[in-house]
Amino acid sequence: MVASSVLLVLGSLLTLIAAIGVTRFPDLLARMHAATKPQVLGLVLMMAGLALALGTSQVTWKLTLVVLFQLITAPVSAHMVGRAGYRTGKVRSDLLVVDELTDDLRAAREEADR
Repeated sequence: MVASSVLLVLGSLLTLIAAIGVTRFPDLLARMHAATKPQVLGLVLMMAGLALALGTSQVTWKLTLVVLFQLITAPVSAHMVGRAGYRTGKVRSDLLVVDELTDDLRAAREEADR
């Protein structure tokens, strides 16, 4: 019971940190990072704590499916939001250290123009 409580509290703290990061970070990419990385780990910890607390195999399988779907969809949705934000100018270019997408988009436009 102690292990499940610790996992639930740690997962809740990580989810809280993700929420604070979404409200405090300066641009789209940083907010997107805060919304996906600690939130997914927080969800995994909370589902593990819930599985330990309940202890039935039926619930554990359902919680495992929740975690798998989150692990599959979070990176894909973050990637799509990042690309859409970049293309619409919502990304602050002064905060980018490396900008590979501009070169890729320029090469794709040149290839399409041929």
